[in-house]
Amino acid sequence: MEQKKILIITYYWPPAGGPGVQRWLKFAKYLPEFGWKPIIFTPENPSYPLLDESLMKDVPKDLEIVKTKIWEPYQLAEKLNKSNKKFKAGQFDVGKNQTWKSKLSIWVRGNFFIPDARVFWVKPSTKFLEQYLNENKIDVVVTSGPPHSLHLIGLHLKKKLPNLKWIADFRDPWTEISYYKHLKLTKSSDKKHRQLESDVFKTADITLATSYTDAKNFRKNGANAICITNGFDETDASTALSMTKKNEQHSSQTLKPSNSQTLKPKFTLSYIGVLEQLRNPENLWKALDDLVKTNTDFAENFNLKFVGRIDDKILHEIENSSLKNSIVNLGYLSHDKAINEMQSSDILLITNFPNESSKGIIPGKIFEYLATGKQIISFGPDQADVSKILDETNAGKHFSYTDSEKIKEFILEKFELWKNGNLLENTQNIEQFSRKNLTEKLAEILG
Repeated sequence: MEQKKILIITYYWPPAGGPGVQRWLKFAKYLPEFGWKPIIFTPENPSYPLLDESLMKDVPKDLEIVKTKIWEPYQLAEKLNKSNKKFKAGQFDVGKNQTWKSKLSIWVRGNFFIPDARVFWVKPSTKFLEQYLNENKIDVVVTSGPPHSLHLIGLHLKKKLPNLKWIADFRDPWTEISYYKHLKLTKSSDKKHRQLESDVFKTADITLATSYTDAKNFRKNGANAICITNGFDETDASTALSMTKKNEQHSSQTLKPSNSQTLKPKFTLSYIGVLEQLRNPENLWKALDDLVKTNTDFAENFNLKFVGRIDDKILHEIENSSLKNSIVNLGYLSHDKAINEMQSSDILLITNFPNESSKGIIPGKIFEYLATGKQIISFGPDQADVSKILDETNAGKHFSYTDSEKIKEFILEKFELWKNGNLLENTQNIEQFSRKNLTEKLAEILG
């Protein structure tokens, strides 16, 4: 039977790094098993904040990839202020960390580039794809955002080709995302953002959300919304686990100090990914600082490991606390190596924006965390979707940004279990989040 064709319009594609690329990379990997042939439409010359060549291995060899050029204003923004390079990853300075240049840059970003700085790709892409769709039989078109400019491509194509089946995939919300209120929008700019978002919701045949709460909120705003979360790839998890065991065996055989005692492993809490100021768990750093100051045993056996891009100001504050001798900062690593670092940790940290409107955000890394079987400590608003997942899978504990003593109790409890060799991997019900099972769910929705 001939496979149906799905055209996936995505800004992020290997060699782009980070979580944004992985959702449709993994869908494209498994869709052929469920009767669908994916075709990728992506920029020829994008300005990616992170690169990860290791993700190229998941790109099917026979995958059709269509590319056209894009113009982005980030080089101009970085000349105005070096910290503007954060914009490419949806980050910027906030509060006391903002200079006048930061404030000006944020105002320009929010009011001149609506919905974002990739908006200059919309018109040429619409023109190109209208002809492409007329010349090729495509059953479904998907737009994946952010950048939400890509949804405008779908919106324009749907208006030109009413019979086109269009799915708008929101990896993150648009006007409901936490940093939206920091964009210093004028009333007219805010109105334009919200009108465009509403047009997308009401015009797309299906709107995909990555969390239960987002899907509910999208439906309230007129979308035919369905939740398909992100997930973990079992092949990645099994590969990383075998690498970790091999590394542990190698270390036990070779890493011996002069007194012939094997180097002692440490109780390791790790953050994997990008950590910006709006998701900084200051109460966790305070709790860990107190534990290091008051508990000698903990101080001697604790490592705080960072893998990824940590905001310079956050790192500076931690390095000037009692935690300075506990920090292991590995910087950005490839996806494969990052999973390996997850496997070699004892507690994995995940953070979300603190405000209630963000309770529906489920950071993609949580699913790869789940696949490791390690305990997870999470920070975000009360009654968050992340908390629901942790409870269902018995994988850890969720805290608000106002908790303090409970955090120390949780960490000390896990530390004592680790010290006695009883910190076991006991997650459950995680199969629903495997990439293959999620792709099967997607295929059912595609029809």
